[in-house]
Amino acid sequence: MNDNSMVSLNEIEAARARVADTIRVTPVNLSESLSARLGVPVHLKLEYLQRTGSFKLRGAANAVSRLSEAEKAAGVVGVSTGNHGRGLAYAASRAGVRCIICMSELVPQVKIDGIRAQGAEVRIVGRSQDEAQGEVDKLVAEGMTMIPPFDHRDVIAGQGTLGLEILDAVPDAATLVVPLSGGGLIAGVAAAAKARKPEIRIVGVSMERGAAMVASLRAGHPVEVEELPTLADSLGGGIGLDNRFTFAMTQRLVDETLLLSEDQIAAGIAHAYWQERQIIEGSGAVGIAAVLAGSIAADGPVVLILSGGNVDMKQHFEVIGRARPDGTSKEA
Repeated sequence: MNDNSMVSLNEIEAARARVADTIRVTPVNLSESLSARLGVPVHLKLEYLQRTGSFKLRGAANAVSRLSEAEKAAGVVGVSTGNHGRGLAYAASRAGVRCIICMSELVPQVKIDGIRAQGAEVRIVGRSQDEAQGEVDKLVAEGMTMIPPFDHRDVIAGQGTLGLEILDAVPDAATLVVPLSGGGLIAGVAAAAKARKPEIRIVGVSMERGAAMVASLRAGHPVEVEELPTLADSLGGGIGLDNRFTFAMTQRLVDETLLLSEDQIAAGIAHAYWQERQIIEGSGAVGIAAVLAGSIAADGPVVLILSGGNVDMKQHFEVIGRARPDGTSKEA
């Protein structure tokens, strides 16, 4: 692999300095219940407490900070399943830059409303990320600057700041469990963590229903998958057949990938609420879900990234209502 496709530790450290005034350093909690289950310390990186409710602000803020004055004047546009759009809208608003977010019909209304609340225009186009991307391409042709949700050096570097924070808080971490979608988060976190600690193990977790990166890794090249409704809706969408960075970085840096059923993701959401007192969306619960499913093996401290909390509260209520206070299903 050409090392030009790798985002470096220097880029990530520079991003950390740039976004310091925009993001918050999120807490890390030790989970007694998950530690007892796994037999090693299990820490929860509470990134859902980030401004805008997810890690996506990190990458968006770094990318916006790198725009030229001409690019700022033209405005920015992006495609999103929700959290990138909200982060980009926030970062653009702080910089006084016009922002348009293009989304598919599968995106929950709560995420659309959250983006509009940040002052961005939302355009709903088609039933997939690829269809929404078509609208982005039109706006770029008219002169706007695209900031994509993951396959962009500055975005990956911004997400990598999360990896630096994790090792600052848990320097003896042996395994990082990272939600996996387009790969911006896992590429950045893995690049930062492995540069600091080469032996650390990186596990990516996604859903069975439409995991484009996992399908691409299995095929050996980027492929398209059908987008399907899922509790982990933020993990939906393709990785782009012309993917420049995240596929190669994920292929090189990630040690293992896992897929979860909808029932397993629901169990993760319920456990987070009943046992950890955390209200998180399905994409943020996949690390917990993987531990509960017995899919994580570790011989040292584990860190799970709870990546987002922008959940539809009606959906959340329905999920936790199907579980007992110990997090197990009432139907089991």
